[in-house]
Amino acid sequence: MKKTAERLAPSGPPLEPAAPAGMTRILSDDVTRAAIETGRRHADTLLRDRTRALERRARALADHPAPLELRADAISAKAAPLGEAVLTQSAGYLVAEGDSWFDYPLHDVLDELEDGHGYDVESVPHKDDPVTAMTDGGNQLCQFTRQIEKLLGRGVIPKAILVSGGDNDVAGEQFGLLLNYARSSVAGLSALILQGVVDERVRTAYIPTLSAITEVCRHKLGRPVPIIVHGYDFPVADGRGCVGGWWFLPGPDSAGRGKGSDEVSRRIELARELVDRFNTMLAATTDLPDFRHVHYVDLRNTLSTAADYQDWRTAERHPTDRGFRRIVERFAAVLRSLP
Repeated sequence: MKKTAERLAPSGPPLEPAAPAGMTRILSDDVTRAAIETGRRHADTLLRDRTRALERRARALADHPAPLELRADAISAKAAPLGEAVLTQSAGYLVAEGDSWFDYPLHDVLDELEDGHGYDVESVPHKDDPVTAMTDGGNQLCQFTRQIEKLLGRGVIPKAILVSGGDNDVAGEQFGLLLNYARSSVAGLSALILQGVVDERVRTAYIPTLSAITEVCRHKLGRPVPIIVHGYDFPVADGRGCVGGWWFLPGPDSAGRGKGSDEVSRRIELARELVDRFNTMLAATTDLPDFRHVHYVDLRNTLSTAADYQDWRTAERHPTDRGFRRIVERFAAVLRSLP
């Protein structure tokens, strides 16, 4: 669930680690390196834009007749001396970008980290965003950088960056596209399409995203900040919540039926296979030498799939409040391991 000290130590492995079982290595070292450089270029462009924006802000404040002046005291982990007022307490400050797991009505991962574990979270997620939109052509990286600047203005260094993504890249109709017809000679998930979508397209979107976030932190904070990414737990394909594209794999049930998979057990099996593939890809991505500060959280088998599974899921894929509390325990364990 988290990187060990040995994993974090420099060891000089090749740029692209050996592919885990079940995943064919299709990204060459050159492709991986190009994806990392793409993220850096996005970050460089953004940082130039932010420099100009901050210069404009400084001119506006210089012209302001009475700007507010705030004093940001150094953040300390030490308890306040007896009798000294404590204005606020926090388990640490986090900055998050991502999708619906961080942007869900009423309760989500970020709410639980704040209410159940005492963290303060600055967030910029959007429930409909694919991984590609988080860096290239989207607004999340810009808003993420703004949040970093605001924390720095208050004298705060974030403890970690949280990134959630992948659901909108393989959800809904896309899940159906991954399936061959149940009565065909190649029934089940299409090996070639699965490889192209998960191991190539989603992975080459994740790499620039992590690279760009790293560069922004290095520029603004002088060093990379720990990044936490997560996979997904296994869905129960019972047909609940298959509307609107809100949930990861929002249609294992409907997509499976559309391709002739009439057995619920078979649709569950197909969804498990895809979730396993996604998790394998993400774990391999965080093993790249450039991402030694990136921690992968494996959420598989966190929520019950037994008779009480509806107590843990509001839909095929999305957790209930109770489910989120259990899932966030795994995030919290990684956060507690960080310095």
